[in-house]
Amino acid sequence: MRFRTIPAVAAGSALLLLTGCGAADMTKQASPFANARGARTVTLSVQSWVGAQANVAVAQYLLEHELGYRVDTVQVDEVPAWDALSQGRVDAILEDWGHPEQEQRYVEDKKTIASGGDLGVTGHIGWYVPTYFAEQHPDVTDWKNLNKYADRFRTPESGGKGQLMDGSPSYVTNDKALVKNLGLDYRVVFAGSEAAQITQIKQFAKEKKPFLTYWYTPQWLFEQVPMTEVKLPAYKEGCDADPAKVACAYPVTPLQKFLNADFAKNGGEAAELLTRFRWTTEDQNEVSLMIADQKLSPREAAKKWADGHESVWKKWLP
Repeated sequence: MRFRTIPAVAAGSALLLLTGCGAADMTKQASPFANARGARTVTLSVQSWVGAQANVAVAQYLLEHELGYRVDTVQVDEVPAWDALSQGRVDAILEDWGHPEQEQRYVEDKKTIASGGDLGVTGHIGWYVPTYFAEQHPDVTDWKNLNKYADRFRTPESGGKGQLMDGSPSYVTNDKALVKNLGLDYRVVFAGSEAAQITQIKQFAKEKKPFLTYWYTPQWLFEQVPMTEVKLPAYKEGCDADPAKVACAYPVTPLQKFLNADFAKNGGEAAELLTRFRWTTEDQNEVSLMIADQKLSPREAAKKWADGHESVWKKWLP
């Protein structure tokens, strides 16, 4: 999370499983199937968090099985994905957590990218503690009291300070600035990926240890490890405009889809389906849980979801 604010939401060992037709790192090479005029091929950008994988898995399944397209998926980090989309090296991003600079450059100014509409899912990033700890220490949910508990969140990796656990270093977050600007006795420690962060959270929970972590909704893990958000200073429009001076909470973000402008115009049934693709947080979490926890392949999870939700996805078909 994947994000100017995620996410993005977003890392996952299941990422490469998404690709029925092969995966590529678009920061290194281009897909031969993107922006292929007149051909029934589509290339989808897939970010590294499991919610984004769930979107792509279902879209890919429907494009292939209902509309007869060949679908290629490629791994791209958040900001490079916008460059790839603008250049036609991928056709669509199905979950964006908010990149206003890229929107201004490519959607408003260059007009090489077009809005694909709401995904239907609302995202929010925050800092969380396990609910079992919050119930024992209710005041920990106010950021002003975090220093009081810094020693309880200390780990060997945090060097004498409290640990604020983040996921992948590739995620664009405000956490280091927040720690500094709010005067907190904490250090941001990266787990390395969403999958590694989930493993660490589960281990802490198994041992009933306290922890403070960057996390986000929607995310299936809340069903297994209940967590309570720490209230940061309230978000106000523009309070995060200067990354170095951020001292406020992350915003609530309606997640968006974006299409390459030529693909949006000439992509036929595929572009129509992706534009109409709109589901709920519960839908996404259902598929994410199957992929990340039940260990179904993304293709298997997408088929299982599609088999049980025909009334939902039928509305997306051209």
